[in-house]
Amino acid sequence: MAKKGQTFKRYEEETKREAVRLRTEEGWSYPQIMEKLNIANKSQIQRWVEKSKTGEGFADQRGRWNKTKFESAEEENAYLKAQIEYLKKRNPNLHGEGSWISTPGASPFKK
Repeated sequence: MAKKGQTFKRYEEETKREAVRLRTEEGWSYPQIMEKLNIANKSQIQRWVEKSKTGEGFADQRGRWNKTKFESAEEENAYLKAQIEYLKKRNPNLHGEGSWISTPGASPFKK
């Protein structure tokens, strides 16, 4: 789990593609690729290789809520619940005791 204030290294798409190419086409080992391209750990390369095999892109999706197709209603429900929890954490003043949201039938426009 990330620690507060921790920053993460972001790699250019070109670097990701080169790492995948070296692993899949050239058969390089993870330590060799890590040293050549200055990549922090092997699991990062493994993720890129998996994404490459499944045809996914390398675009960074952190912090984006843009999924529109779901395999099941349960998956969509879990996705929507996660969005709600995220918004609650970002805006603690919008929920909880004393909030108009937590009062059934209340409206922000009624006084």
